[in-house]
Amino acid sequence: MNPPDGGVADDLPGIAPRLRDLRRNRGLTLEGAAGRAGLSPAHLSRLETGRRQPSLPMLLGLARVYGTTVSELLGEIPPERDAVVRGGPPEGSRRGTEAGGWQYRQAGAPGRAMQALHVRVPYGTEGDLVRVHPGEEWLYVLDGRLRVVLGETVHDLDPGDSAHFDSLTPHRIAALDVGGVRLLFVHTLLQSPAAELCLGSGIHRL
Repeated sequence: MNPPDGGVADDLPGIAPRLRDLRRNRGLTLEGAAGRAGLSPAHLSRLETGRRQPSLPMLLGLARVYGTTVSELLGEIPPERDAVVRGGPPEGSRRGTEAGGWQYRQAGAPGRAMQALHVRVPYGTEGDLVRVHPGEEWLYVLDGRLRVVLGETVHDLDPGDSAHFDSLTPHRIAALDVGGVRLLFVHTLLQSPAAELCLGSGIHRL
């Protein structure tokens, strides 16, 4: 049997009171929260009383409104993580990865809602690839010159410059110098299997 309203499971124990408590803790009325999430107040009320189960898009929308993750909405308890990530020679999983000439290295603890990366952007690759996805992004140029295109607006950034933007804005970045660009990059993509199921695996992520 399918869950009510296309929900993610037949039973999500505890999610109704969590939705109600999160809304109240954020100081939002039922009407205000429902409007931001694209729901009717009556529908959100039914979710908060357990008479309806939320679908995956609803969970993603409510997590965004409340400034949390789908994992928290579902009541998942994250494992203990180290607060400090040491520098020095990269070892093991910290060696990073390379895709299309871009080099990525984890600069923060994995599995958190906010992810930090040390990225090297080579010259002349993927400069025309437009990305659109939920979340926020912040980047800081360490060296080299970086072009950031947000919608129809072009920004050329020098070392020490930064950009902070909503990832739903169509965006693309490219190195302006032949030597490429090094930057620190932080994003808040939802870290949950629910996001992958809802959004699909084909989304381009920086």
